[in-house]
Amino acid sequence: MEKVRFGIIGVGNMGRAHAHSLLNDIKGAELAAVCDSSPERLDWAEEHLPDNVQRFLSPEELFKSGTIDAVLIATPHYDHPPLAIEALGYGLHVLIEKPAGVYTKAVQEMNDAAAKSDRKFGIMYNQRTNPLYQKLRELIKSGELGEIRRTNWIITNWYRSQSYYDSGGWRATWGGEGGGVLLNQDPHQLDLWQWTTGMMPKRVRAFCHFGKYRNIEVEDDVTAYVEYENGATGLFITTTGEAPGTNRFEITGDNGKIVIEDGKLTFFRLRTPEPQFNAEYTGGFGSPECWKCEIPVAPGDGDQHKGIMRNFTNAILHDEPLLAPGEEGIHGLTLSNAMYLSAWTDNWVDLPIDSELFHEKLMVQVQNSTFQKTPVSQKALDVSGTH
Repeated sequence: MEKVRFGIIGVGNMGRAHAHSLLNDIKGAELAAVCDSSPERLDWAEEHLPDNVQRFLSPEELFKSGTIDAVLIATPHYDHPPLAIEALGYGLHVLIEKPAGVYTKAVQEMNDAAAKSDRKFGIMYNQRTNPLYQKLRELIKSGELGEIRRTNWIITNWYRSQSYYDSGGWRATWGGEGGGVLLNQDPHQLDLWQWTTGMMPKRVRAFCHFGKYRNIEVEDDVTAYVEYENGATGLFITTTGEAPGTNRFEITGDNGKIVIEDGKLTFFRLRTPEPQFNAEYTGGFGSPECWKCEIPVAPGDGDQHKGIMRNFTNAILHDEPLLAPGEEGIHGLTLSNAMYLSAWTDNWVDLPIDSELFHEKLMVQVQNSTFQKTPVSQKALDVSGTH
């Protein structure tokens, strides 16, 4: 294979951006087809994409066409797992937009299907290309920070106005999106939280406020406390209703703390690890000597979406390791599912979560939602908007 022929399902804002990237920026990739059950979206494709890019009204037609080797799924959240499973069944490589899905039960089924396949399976976790988070992961994995004691992420710069939510009846509904700030805006942070540290919590206690700042069904303000197996603790705070917002990720370990904020990575490094200092120091008041180190990081925010598509293409053509394997999408989703379940049950939630109980609780919300979803085979695959 000299080139990977891609098809895109869902020609909304993200789908269109991916189409242009595949046409112009990804070596070894070719945009061969697009699929959308909305005639208006296909009219856009006819007008703006080359004539040799075929257009399909249904995923099944696309999968059976023989025109593609890989599919990029940029549809509503609920449809990611069933479409991925179907595509894998047709022997296609699959790259899904984030999040992996809405509930872990469906995502686990998708992962199981991928495990039985010899096809490449990836997820659009484009923040993994960001040099800041790559450097943080490298420092933690190397042992520079020592054993982690605490993680804190304040991510409140996802401001969204009421007019944003009013722009589509599916937005911020349990039936349409399956969640709010945790599922729409925060999947990247929830992924990076565990990807950079290499740690998943053992239990979660979360407080979710639904429609606190906006007239919406889903959560727009969350504070979650987590505990890890090694005794470390963590805090995750997020909202779409505050301005100005903050994006500060702080990780404390035996050897100091690392802070990512305002595009900078700062390592407050202890000259003597805290456990050693505590064991040896006899002076009463006092603390370890601390060096403030500005860690050099490559400029820019990485290749983002193009970087993931380039890596995915190279994985197919040259067996390059995937930066964001699709199977890892379940980790961040587990965190958001656990936060919802904790709020709904007003209790601690142990990980791994009870996926059946979560699905049961979610379906209650969906049944009462103002947006009633129809099956993927019948619905328009065009509500995938920008985050």
